[in-house]
Amino acid sequence: MLRRDTSRSYQEFSDGEGEQIPDLCQNDGLDDGLDDELDDELDKLEPGESKDDSEGSETEVVASYPLMGFDKACLKNIFSALLILIYLMLTTGAAFLAYQTITDFMEKLNHPVMSVTYKEVDLFEPAGISLYRGKAQLLSCKHYLHDHIPPLDSPGVPEIGDCVTEEVNYTAPYSNHTTRKALVIQGPKDVRNRELIFLQLSLNLTQEDFSAISYMLFFKFSDLINSRHKPNFMQDCERNYSRWTFSGGFRTWVKMSLVKTSGKGMESVEFRQETGVVKYNDKRPDPQRTNELFFVVFQWRDPFIQEVQDIVTANPWNTIAILCGVFLALFKAADFAKQSVKWMIKLRKRHLKRRQRELTYIS
Repeated sequence: MLRRDTSRSYQEFSDGEGEQIPDLCQNDGLDDGLDDELDDELDKLEPGESKDDSEGSETEVVASYPLMGFDKACLKNIFSALLILIYLMLTTGAAFLAYQTITDFMEKLNHPVMSVTYKEVDLFEPAGISLYRGKAQLLSCKHYLHDHIPPLDSPGVPEIGDCVTEEVNYTAPYSNHTTRKALVIQGPKDVRNRELIFLQLSLNLTQEDFSAISYMLFFKFSDLINSRHKPNFMQDCERNYSRWTFSGGFRTWVKMSLVKTSGKGMESVEFRQETGVVKYNDKRPDPQRTNELFFVVFQWRDPFIQEVQDIVTANPWNTIAILCGVFLALFKAADFAKQSVKWMIKLRKRHLKRRQRELTYIS
């Protein structure tokens, strides 16, 4: 008897007083168990209660369950929409991170960082000192130690020297009509004992407008000696090394330093120098002063070779690891969005099917 009244009352509630739950806020499986839950609530009523009391309790229970379904369904759908929005934001951030990672890697790969180290040595390879003296005459070339140069006994007079020299004639690399006459001298090597080379030259000023002699430094004097074609070797040196000058009437002290640069499969050697100039007090008789005297000293500055290397700071393994993590996050986000959309579509279809069944039953 109670079951019959319950069915009648629920049918009346559905026809007249039932609330319309929005399509968005529906919970899957909630309406399927609504009748069973109503029966359980009504079974708890005492046998002595009247029919009117039973109907009133039934109405309260039925009225409370649509609100509970409304709240749960809305919370689930809103939470799903928030999750999709969050994952879309994370996907956008992951794509930007991947782009930024690739950009930084290419930037570091194309612009390596320079690393400078200093290598200490006891002996240098004797450098080549190429003098382009023109019409000047080499009067003397001597080696000294410990920065000591004795006073000049007879300036302007040729003396016997102890230098190793080599004369080379070659065509200028940038002009086919100019012939170079180079006097190549073996440079100092004992940097610990402060070895130096002192050169004295003389030039007649009556035929010259300017009193200056140019010179060039290259890496190894032995490379010239061992070269099979010395003119070509000197042409290559002139293309790769700079030329300097020293003036007459002064003692020019040249302190050399060596810089090696390597990177991108290429190696180069550069000479850097510090020059000190001191005026020479010429005490010769006036007739002899028509010949200008040149004094130049070559010496290593310190026992260190500066090595410059191009280092690529971009780590490919680190970049690959970051990109793998980014793409994994993208795939996970795409999979989650796909499953969420399928779940919402399935929920919508179930709700429409359930409402159609209820409307058919009521009619």
